[in-house]
Amino acid sequence: MGARLDSREAVVAIIGMGYVGLPLAIAAANAGFQVTGFDIDPAKVTGLNAGRSHLSSVPQDRVAAMVASGRFTATGEPARLANADAILICVPTPLSRYREPDLSFIVATGRQIAAVLRRGQLVVLESTTWPGTTNEVLKPELEASGLEAGEDFFLGYSPEREDPGNASFGTSAIPRVTGADDALTRDLLQRLYGAIVARVVPVRDARTAEAVKLTENIFRSVNIALVNELKLIYERMGIDIWEVIEAAKSKPFGYMPFYPGPGLGGHCVPIDPFYLTWKAREFGVPTRFIELAGEINTAAPHRVIERLTDALSARLRRSVHGARILLLGVAYKKNVDDTRESPAFVLLEELERRGAEVAFHDPFVPVIPMTREHAPLAGRTSIAWSAEALAGFDAALVATDHDGVDYETLTASVPLVIDTRNATAGVIANRDRIVRA
Repeated sequence: MGARLDSREAVVAIIGMGYVGLPLAIAAANAGFQVTGFDIDPAKVTGLNAGRSHLSSVPQDRVAAMVASGRFTATGEPARLANADAILICVPTPLSRYREPDLSFIVATGRQIAAVLRRGQLVVLESTTWPGTTNEVLKPELEASGLEAGEDFFLGYSPEREDPGNASFGTSAIPRVTGADDALTRDLLQRLYGAIVARVVPVRDARTAEAVKLTENIFRSVNIALVNELKLIYERMGIDIWEVIEAAKSKPFGYMPFYPGPGLGGHCVPIDPFYLTWKAREFGVPTRFIELAGEINTAAPHRVIERLTDALSARLRRSVHGARILLLGVAYKKNVDDTRESPAFVLLEELERRGAEVAFHDPFVPVIPMTREHAPLAGRTSIAWSAEALAGFDAALVATDHDGVDYETLTASVPLVIDTRNATAGVIANRDRIVRA
């Protein structure tokens, strides 16, 4: 196996052609591996084989070039996993409705692999999860095949580190952490990812690698909660949190900037902390600090609604009930079409619960996709952007600071603009209409 990895003769199968799996497939194919992309969505499989990208964060020309190279094919047939030397698992790990880990996708994938697993294959879990999942959940499913991990096949963990839309750090440029419980698997992981990314950071075992990923995202969650709380304090004092952060980040050591917003979104930061707090209960360890950060961030959208409600009353002498509100942006971050865990959906639902009439505009999300938590919103369409259309709204709520949006026109056309992202910082005219939130 090691020689096949070194010579790039190994076949790499990647399960899940989403925001993690597709960029990884491109990086692996560019490294010279033959790549099989597996997905249960027939439309994705058909589109990928035709050279089309279904993600705005992955340019179509990169997918087309990968297909044209002859080193990539997409499939929905689990039987083809038997042909792979390495199988990388990039499936979702959401939370249940009770905010507990939902590992059903990992379990189902493990059973699919077990049905075709053969000796000598390397299986790597990349999905974010609690420390112990690789050995306590995935390993038993794979060993149901009759093969033993570390003897007949090899099992390890390497957490994904994708940042959709980040042009500075693509998949191959981001160092990879790898962990496994035996020396041979650790070596194979080093050889596989060493061929794909610029640097590999090996750790002693899978549990440690799983903990690395959680630590990275809990770090972000806690620091975002801190600035969200500082925003409230400084707001009462008449101090601009954005100006404070801009000045503070001039310090070349001991500080790094984090920014407030309307709540957390994406596939990691809103979810990962709860994976650790859930697992920590097994060991009787309280996670008060992490849970407090979660509470602050979860409350952020509701604080934004209160700010909007107060501004409508004070400035326009009207109630949120019956007001026409434009929600600007439903993606969880700027310049992508990724709506996973987007706080914009909480904002939209809460405004409508209070009787507002809400429409949205998002240049990257023309139609709200189906989601587990906000299914009734699926199918709603983005309104067309024009000064005439904007003039029909009482207020606009900036939830996502997409570049390319004409914020000058927005503030000129709408009498009240609630800005949660400092997107209107460059607006010169009509600044009296802008309220930070």
